[in-house]
Amino acid sequence: MKKCVVIVNPKSGKGFVKKNLLQIEQIITDYGYKVRIILTKYPQHATKIIKNLEDDIDLVISAGGDGTFSEVMNGNILRKKPLVLSHLPVGTTNDIGYMYGLGNNILENLKLILEGSIKELDVGLINNHAFTYVASFGKFMDIPYKTPQQLKRRLGYLAYVFEVCKRIFDHIPTYEIDYFLDSKKYHGKYTFIIISNANRIAGINNFYEDVKLDDNCFEVMLCSLTRKRDILKAIYALKTSNISNVSGIEIYKAHEMKIVFKDKNKPWCVDGEEFLDNKNEYFIGLKYDVRMQIPKKNIGRLFLKQ
Repeated sequence: MKKCVVIVNPKSGKGFVKKNLLQIEQIITDYGYKVRIILTKYPQHATKIIKNLEDDIDLVISAGGDGTFSEVMNGNILRKKPLVLSHLPVGTTNDIGYMYGLGNNILENLKLILEGSIKELDVGLINNHAFTYVASFGKFMDIPYKTPQQLKRRLGYLAYVFEVCKRIFDHIPTYEIDYFLDSKKYHGKYTFIIISNANRIAGINNFYEDVKLDDNCFEVMLCSLTRKRDILKAIYALKTSNISNVSGIEIYKAHEMKIVFKDKNKPWCVDGEEFLDNKNEYFIGLKYDVRMQIPKKNIGRLFLKQ
């Protein structure tokens, strides 16, 4: 019999997964798996759990928010024999789940995963720390981890909108950097940077046009805008048109990137969580051919290899 381990963050969302554990176990069993469910107890516990799993596990399902899945991914890439992963989203924005074609019904999402296909995709690395879909820095980029958990549970995605509105008139700092894209050097001052391998970020669908998860590239956005009204226009463009047409926004595709900050660094936001490496230099690359079992719905749109 096949073996499945479900790593559950009981604090994600509004506790929906914990309430449905018996049903989740029964559904996975009905699909021919022997099931083991493990609840996380502290930050980074999911990383430790998957690192110590046996090699004969056929499927590991992360049940929680994007941050929980990021922990699972980081543990998996540290294994000598990485396991097949999947993600059952129960967070606030659930960007990864929606990108793959999942909705709001946990049990239906689970069935879509179990009926899905195993695909090989690229996973980003920032100073050898995995990010499953996005790493960002600068103005507003700390909102996902600075927004109070209680507010996120009560308002969901609107909690982030509320935080943006509160801080829209705050000072907008710029950061001077040297950066290298596939060994070509650039220099500039920027208010925020977004590095991703995803077509949905911060609840915005089709953040970029025609993103592929297996093209051995990631997308880079650098914003040099400093006036509040210009930043608001750029945010509006993300929702309504092609962001690459906005003056002050630079977009690239790359296989690898190095960023050197001229001033003292501050934390990044990686998959919605704080990441501080206490360094002024960051190396961004990719780990190729990570195996995931995902719903069939969006495979044709997200992957080059069908």
